[in-house]
Amino acid sequence: MKIKVLHIIKSLGRGGAEMLLPETLALHNQQKFEFHYIYFLPWKDQMVSAIESEGGAVSCLSANNNIALVRKYSEVIRYIKKHNIDIIHAHLPWAGFLARFVHELQKIPVIYTEHNKQERYHRVTFGLNKFTFSWQNQVVAVSSDVKNSISKNIGKKVTVKTILNGVNTEKFIKLEGDEILSFKRNLGIKDEELVVGTIAVFRFQKRLKEWLQVFKKASDYNPLLKGVIVGDGPLKEELYEERKRLGLEDKVLMPGLQTNTIEWFSAMDVFMMTSVFEGLPIALLEAMSMKCAILTTDAGGVKEVIEDGISGKMVSVNKWMDLSNMLSEIDKDTIENLGEAARKRVETRFSLKVMVQGLEATYLRVLNEQNGN
Repeated sequence: MKIKVLHIIKSLGRGGAEMLLPETLALHNQQKFEFHYIYFLPWKDQMVSAIESEGGAVSCLSANNNIALVRKYSEVIRYIKKHNIDIIHAHLPWAGFLARFVHELQKIPVIYTEHNKQERYHRVTFGLNKFTFSWQNQVVAVSSDVKNSISKNIGKKVTVKTILNGVNTEKFIKLEGDEILSFKRNLGIKDEELVVGTIAVFRFQKRLKEWLQVFKKASDYNPLLKGVIVGDGPLKEELYEERKRLGLEDKVLMPGLQTNTIEWFSAMDVFMMTSVFEGLPIALLEAMSMKCAILTTDAGGVKEVIEDGISGKMVSVNKWMDLSNMLSEIDKDTIENLGEAARKRVETRFSLKVMVQGLEATYLRVLNEQNGN
């Protein structure tokens, strides 16, 4: 009989945690495990079809705010009983609160993946996390930085295991030749231009207005730079205004959400991040797998991924503007060398297969402990 795992997450939009779900599902042992998914924001459903195409069962319990989400606990319990769910795997705080409440009521084992540092949460979220953290069986931290934050702010209320985020290196392979040249020309990108890009949800932590400022300074020095910011989010209008203020409307493309990110990564020579904090960003791993040269701040788990000067170049979070000097001076040889090293780094250290093996082993261990074995 298969072990039935229920993932609970607030949305299935194009955030890093959400995008990992279909990627990991494709590699899970579905002869041994059966996977179910519940989410709550019906307008953020971009990952639904990808999960379903890999064999996952997806349900939306519509809720328009965090409190309404937690109040869905009775519907979640009904789902668990109807489908004979064996274990819950929750992601991100509010789905975590709901899962812990269900655990207290039903004693079903709960695993929670923490994607961010505790210091970055709103005080209400921080307080609820601290109060309820012991109401679960296992916490998975996506980086050592995240694990250390839990230890510092919450203590030893529950076992925390680090399972590093991974990337499917067999899928994220750079397109070359006429295919990508045609794609770039259709975007108006000239052959001689160097493309600097990022893919992100437009949230405060990504500091995309600062990204534009870095690009502006570098492109004033090197007019052959072309910018691309792929994504969407609550700060979209602010970014459009900043792009206009800086006079970059013809220099920086903003195509919105894109389902085929492989084409966009392939078009990028440089992948640049200006984040103020991170867990362990999936887009960074994907860009490395695609042989992009990485320029980034050393936010959070980024420090565990990038070997500074080898598989990418880093500056401290507070010196983000220093990226402009790196960007203005970068050449094609440096881009090629950094890109090759980045690919090797994810192949040897951040394989999605290793991540999936770690998750499956955690499911089995928690269930065995629950059953007294």
